[in-house]
Amino acid sequence: MTLPVALYIVPTPIGNLQDLSPRAVEVLEQVALIACEDTRHSGKLLSHFGISTRTTALHDHNERARAQWVVEQLAAGQAIALISDAGTPLISDPGYHLVTHVRAQGYDVVPLPGPCAAITALSASGLPSDRFSFEGFLPAKEKARLDKLAEMKEDPRTLIFYESPHRIVYSLEAIAQVLGADRQIVMAREVTKTFETFLTGTAAEVLARVMADDNQQKGEIVLMCHGYRAAEGEEQIPAVAVTTLTLLCQELPLKKAAALAAQIHGLKKNALYKHGLEAGL
Repeated sequence: MTLPVALYIVPTPIGNLQDLSPRAVEVLEQVALIACEDTRHSGKLLSHFGISTRTTALHDHNERARAQWVVEQLAAGQAIALISDAGTPLISDPGYHLVTHVRAQGYDVVPLPGPCAAITALSASGLPSDRFSFEGFLPAKEKARLDKLAEMKEDPRTLIFYESPHRIVYSLEAIAQVLGADRQIVMAREVTKTFETFLTGTAAEVLARVMADDNQQKGEIVLMCHGYRAAEGEEQIPAVAVTTLTLLCQELPLKKAAALAAQIHGLKKNALYKHGLEAGL
């Protein structure tokens, strides 16, 4: 069977090789070319499944330059698959510019479902999963890391981050400092692998456990933080509503601005009015 000409987005295992789906194997066998984040790394996976399809490197440093070349292969009638080192391509991995360019040139992009560390970890975390925000990796530099967390301090959604072993302690310290030492978090490490672990507790508790056990500073890590919860008796005002109120106050008296902002966001005007008074608006 010949696959239709398209770019196929193929997730690969994040640890357990049995998580590569039969459909993914079939696509990787039948495409003319597989674009890999690292051909040597992916070569081991392909060899394990007896897949001999030709590969080419497509990573952060050459993606923009290679995107047109991939389109030329599609134009020549070749179906192409995109894989990353592990998990779903484009999720904190290369592929965004390629997919955008391929679509802009009128070619189909066909996604396959499969492994994703963020979603897999969230499903077992015990944290709210009805609303969440995937934020990728926190910035490497301390000030940028603290500033990024400050932007999300009052976000009510579950926050999901990827983190590397050598930065996990710094990120946990930053979370405890900015989001609060009592913020509930879950740290998932080596998900689907032999030494899979989930640490659950406050930011301070998880930080202490990680600092006391060097093994918790190894492997692939997903950090999940419970969203912001207002104190008992305090009405939570979303950041977007505060922004609206602030902008309206530039043209209107606080009372009128609070009433309009409340109507726009479905909130109580008294809570917005009180916030405005406290903020000096």
